Amino acid sequence: MMKAVEVLGTKANPEVTLNPAIPKPSPKNGEILIKVHAAGLTGDEITWWELWEHPIRIPGHDISGEVAELGPNYKGDLKVGDEVYSMIHGWRGLGQAEYAIVESDEVARKPKSLSHAQASALPIPLLTAWESIFERANLQKGQKVLVTGASGAVGVIVVQMASRLAGAEVVALSSAQHHDSLRALGATQLVDYNTHNWEDIITDVDVVIDTVGNPVLAKTWKTVKSHGHIITVGQPPAAWEYGKGRPEELDDFPNVKWLFFVVTPKTETLEKVARLIDEGAIKPIAIEVFPLDKVVQAHKHASIRNRKGKVVIEFVPEKN
Repeated sequence: MMKAVEVLGTKANPEVTLNPAIPKPSPKNGEILIKVHAAGLTGDEITWWELWEHPIRIPGHDISGEVAELGPNYKGDLKVGDEVYSMIHGWRGLGQAEYAIVESDEVARKPKSLSHAQASALPIPLLTAWESIFERANLQKGQKVLVTGASGAVGVIVVQMASRLAGAEVVALSSAQHHDSLRALGATQLVDYNTHNWEDIITDVDVVIDTVGNPVLAKTWKTVKSHGHIITVGQPPAAWEYGKGRPEELDDFPNVKWLFFVVTPKTETLEKVARLIDEGAIKPIAIEVFPLDKVVQAHKHASIRNRKGKVVIEFVPEKN
């Protein structure tokens, strides 16, 4: 048996609890069993529909820990005891537990320079940032990119990758208190989202990477070039969901390309960014760590909007 975060109640009124006696999973086929040291929280994950499809509702997609057991048909190069980090597919989850099952395409050795708590905050943000910049937008050197929610977990990684790796000019939209830290990460123009009509200040943007959703998302259409590109990973209106429907803004901006996507785990990207972090090219996310007996408080804190960084639950306390 193992301890795990469990969500009771209803989707409209979820109740986070710590269950001390959940059956410990065993890896099948090519699966990998991870002893979880820390799990990163995503603010609204306890309301995701995928969670409510499971008979036992254990949230969690971002984890860091060590390989505890390999499935009988595992063919990769990981060994028992290897320290790894992982983004578990959105439709599976089950990561906020003492042990979690991952697939071989969801996991890589963690950055050596980071603690498990730091590493557990990274998989979804770094995979989302990488896919947005290099696979969806194909951001080029010298282009201007607007990053909304720039101080959030995804935003701070987007700012760094766009400026340091892609060589783009980064406009960061956040509250003023985060401007100095974002400038240090590579942003060249800082705009306070509390500024009246901020969308009139920002012009000639090639690519928007929105991490917030509406109402901020709706305003970004005014900032982008006539043939620009808007990508959102926030909470878009219904017309954006999985490419269905048509944003009403297209009536005024018919040539702007638009996209909402759900990030996909990719071992190759996790490995690549782990090396960049260890080389100092990408800085980790600010984290707030909660012990296992404070899971209720952790989830409440993670749901706060405009919070810097990411909340982490620690299953195995770090040794000093």
